[in-house]
Amino acid sequence: MTGDRPARVLVTNDDGVHAPGIRELARAAHERGLDVVVAAPQAEASGMSAALSAVTDDGRLVFTGTELDGLPDVPAYAVAASPAYIAVLAGLGVFGPAPDVLLSGINRGANAGHAILHSGTVGAALTAGNSGIRALAVSLDVLTPAAASAGSGGAAIAVLDTVDDESRHWSTAAELAATLLPWLLDADPGTVLNLNVPDLPADQVAGLRQATLAPFGQVQVSVAERGEGFVRTAVEENATRAVPGTDLAWLADGYAAVTAVRALGHLPKVELPIDR
Repeated sequence: MTGDRPARVLVTNDDGVHAPGIRELARAAHERGLDVVVAAPQAEASGMSAALSAVTDDGRLVFTGTELDGLPDVPAYAVAASPAYIAVLAGLGVFGPAPDVLLSGINRGANAGHAILHSGTVGAALTAGNSGIRALAVSLDVLTPAAASAGSGGAAIAVLDTVDDESRHWSTAAELAATLLPWLLDADPGTVLNLNVPDLPADQVAGLRQATLAPFGQVQVSVAERGEGFVRTAVEENATRAVPGTDLAWLADGYAAVTAVRALGHLPKVELPIDR
């Protein structure tokens, strides 16, 4: 509650407004009596970081009302814009009163380590935080459980597309995110959390741990083929050993991991050779 009214929550993502993860995240917040509105890209916008991009029609950014399955009482909008742009619009009151909290996710795949720089899910949360809105980015680690039964990183990634996304454990991540909401609502304005949860039933998650960011991401880009004037890239699992105490290390051990993060800032102790 904020004063005499329920806290206002804006839910967005980068997988598209009808992705199963956003539906579960909105449901978890709605069931706790929060004032929830959903505004998310009309199509997938992964890897957008904090890009402010949109499709306009005669200068107008278009968004349309829609409905999420099982949530007829939650207003929802499909927006022709990136997740970070949606966060900006929400702060300006485009989708109703400006939110007290922005929830971003649940992303299909972990957003961990320094690779969060490239994440549209985390980019939306950091953009909200930059405007003084508390935010929580939530991701489901669909790779680590698959990797445990696959022979290689490539196989682990390839098997992801053979699994029906509706069968994944979105509710596990949604419920863990909901447990963080009371703390987040009382946190300083602009606080941003990044939560990664194993794709497991809730009773099989080892626990929730506060983590630092790993110095690398869960996957990496490699050059698969190059030729005259072209290159073809591939995504494969990062084989670098996890650093203890980091988000990727906790995920590898079956734990959910949450990290307090912040937007980029200047380095105060760097002296550059500039004439004054």
